Amino acid sequence: MDEAPPASQQAVVVSLQALQAGSIPFSALENAFGQTSLGIIVVKDLPAKFAELRLRLLSYSSYLANLPAEELSQLESPEAKWLVGWSCGRETLKSGVYDTLKGSYYVNCAFYKDPTLSGAQGDYPSFPEYTAPNVWPPETLLPAFRSTFEELCTLIIDTAVLVARACDQYAETTIEGYRPGCLEKMVKDSTTTKARLLHYFPRPSDTGRQLESAKEEDDWCATHLDHGCLTGLTSAMFIDESWTLPVIPTDARPDMSTLPPLPELATSPDPSAGLYIRSRTGETVKISIPRDCLAFQTGEALEIITKGKFRAVPHFVKGAKTRRDQGSIARNTIAVFTQPNLDEMVDEKRDFAAFAREIVEKNH
Repeated sequence: MDEAPPASQQAVVVSLQALQAGSIPFSALENAFGQTSLGIIVVKDLPAKFAELRLRLLSYSSYLANLPAEELSQLESPEAKWLVGWSCGRETLKSGVYDTLKGSYYVNCAFYKDPTLSGAQGDYPSFPEYTAPNVWPPETLLPAFRSTFEELCTLIIDTAVLVARACDQYAETTIEGYRPGCLEKMVKDSTTTKARLLHYFPRPSDTGRQLESAKEEDDWCATHLDHGCLTGLTSAMFIDESWTLPVIPTDARPDMSTLPPLPELATSPDPSAGLYIRSRTGETVKISIPRDCLAFQTGEALEIITKGKFRAVPHFVKGAKTRRDQGSIARNTIAVFTQPNLDEMVDEKRDFAAFAREIVEKNH
């Protein structure tokens, strides 16, 4: 089936209700994920609790990243190659230097399938990136961080299951030999899905370093492909950390059941900052996700599973360039990478463990 290019390179928007009803037109899926697409779909009309969960968890990202170094070190997992718990300065950029412009908090989402699980199932002792147990900060340090994290991730994966079901409906009709319900089952039953809470630090105050990083359009996150099935994304939260310093008073922690959400800027102070996709027609397109919506991007595993019908999307994050009088601007977001189980085959030769290991060794 030949596809016509979308009328304009904009993200396709669908409602949660249409996903639940199984009424997404195949043309919408082709425009969202197909050969000439941006590889992204936006889901609107989410449950009412989504907005509160997003604000709370993305606020925690700033609280977390501003903890003292000795407390952050207790939340690291070196044995998991810093792909569980806190990580900063461990990932290499395309220039070969370590990325210190963002901090990450990684969580294995095996709890979605079984609340008693803390890491991926399977006999893979040499793959602690997925099998190592989650690391959670004590409630006395970041109260309700874990419960907020798990609740938001559950909502995102629930929605990803519906997107996967729509993809299955399309693939069963258009791809010879496609296994019915393949993608939905992968997303729903996975113990390998991983969430990454991100904090992009304000740009360094050193002018020379600002000028150096400004030369690269993908200075906050280099151009890359996700290697899973579908990546769930919230809109980014921009915070002026010079105006609202996200530091928790030590003497107040024991009495707190949760931390107060931080004031969110109405918009980024730099309209050019944010998520960009390199489209298949050669354009670089900025993607804006509304605050009350989720977006889902295609990954390399999905491209392989659908025999190239749906394509992985190259994307990057451009940092906010600000004047000294515009404050200290940080960007927070979360990405949930839905992925096959480690023993599931992504092609004739590789299971997902072998496929993912190639990516991890390249980036860490």
